[in-house]
Amino acid sequence: MLSETLTEELERYRIGPRVRALRLGKKLSLVQLGSHTGLSTAMLSKIERGQLFPTLPTLLRIAMVFGVGLDHFFAQGSNRPLVTVVRADERVRLPSPPADATPAYLFESLDYPVADRKIEAFYAVFPEVSAPSQPHEHGSAEFIYVIDGTLEVTVADETAHLHQGDSAYFDSSIPHSYCRKGAGPCAALVVTAP
Repeated sequence: MLSETLTEELERYRIGPRVRALRLGKKLSLVQLGSHTGLSTAMLSKIERGQLFPTLPTLLRIAMVFGVGLDHFFAQGSNRPLVTVVRADERVRLPSPPADATPAYLFESLDYPVADRKIEAFYAVFPEVSAPSQPHEHGSAEFIYVIDGTLEVTVADETAHLHQGDSAYFDSSIPHSYCRKGAGPCAALVVTAP
């Protein structure tokens, strides 16, 4: 149990409300966040309400889902570097959906751990054995550039086939999904606006 002094100091950072703001900004339910992090909805609810302060490993699991660094939860000022470099060998590849044996795609954040990003950029790989992704919605805009292969993008009831070098821009608050087509590798650059 934490002392009153430690509790007061931790409350100053407002970690729970920051987690909640990130979750609501991505339009995720507690259950969805739980499936991405492997944490229970009860624990996440207590964290958001300030009834439980997460350990650093727990907070890092949450941060990685949203593509923010731990500094997002503790930074008070704006002492940020002008340029942040993300090395290829330092990126983490995550499946989507997270618990699926054959994910629809694997993605790597290209701009983690930049804090307070205006956009989010991902490198997405669509395995040959992948199923179409479930329709999802988030943010306000999405841009896709196909690096390799053929990708089918469906927004609402409109479908477009994108080949290597093609790109698409759409309103990502409308349900959309992806499906690789053909044989061989399929990869894309995906940029979203929160």
